[in-house]
Amino acid sequence: MSKNNTITVLNTEVKIKAIDQNDFICLTDIAKSRNPDHPDDLIRNWLRNRNTLELLGIWEQLHNPDFNPVEFDGIRKKAGLNSFTLTPKQWVSFTGAIGITSKAGRYGGTFAHKDIAFEFASWVSVEFKLYLIKEFQRLKEAEQKQLGWDVGRQLTKINYRIHTDAIKENLIPAELTKQQVSFVYASEADILNMALFGKTAKQWRDEHPNDKGNIRDYANVTQLVCLANLENLNAHFIQQGLEQPERLRILNNTAIQQMKLLTEDKAVKKLQ
Repeated sequence: MSKNNTITVLNTEVKIKAIDQNDFICLTDIAKSRNPDHPDDLIRNWLRNRNTLELLGIWEQLHNPDFNPVEFDGIRKKAGLNSFTLTPKQWVSFTGAIGITSKAGRYGGTFAHKDIAFEFASWVSVEFKLYLIKEFQRLKEAEQKQLGWDVGRQLTKINYRIHTDAIKENLIPAELTKQQVSFVYASEADILNMALFGKTAKQWRDEHPNDKGNIRDYANVTQLVCLANLENLNAHFIQQGLEQPERLRILNNTAIQQMKLLTEDKAVKKLQ
């Protein structure tokens, strides 16, 4: 996921950040849903609970080879006493825990691994936990779709280099000017656009005067995968010496066939 995200759960904004490729959810924000003025008090009360400490200890033993079990046993024995208090920073400092992080300041707060955060949310409010999970899952699905689009776009860029190299080696005589060379590249790019989208880059821009970018920036994952395949094929056809009209005909037929297959593929549909 991206470095920082925010989701809205029952009118409460909850921050999420990535730490070592794991999702950490802000306990401070969750606590604000119940106690907006003193959210840290709620977190400390949760940490005083023996069941909470059992949960945290087991989680750390499963995921943290540097967890200090001796210090943990000492803390667990004190749990339940009226005099027992524990802050997130103390928990991390004493035991070497990695499931919770806490930082003071305007942009700080207490964050916990999603496994732990969901348990805290349940302690605060079962209803809040269920909505938190729902919004978190929605965020992850959106990220998966974006990831699929990014992968497809990068694949297209890589194959475009193969495509342009084939143009340079086979279609551009040494005596052409830079302007003429650019025209050849644009012409070949539009062969791919025509084969897949049925229009040139200029035609698309004329139809979408207010949109930024180009026609390929608005392609979906299926189209990007197909476009990457067409770029490879066109590079091969150029090297074989096929004329533009013949290449366009073959590429268009290929695009039709591939799009039919790709739009029916379940794995690709998940990335849409």
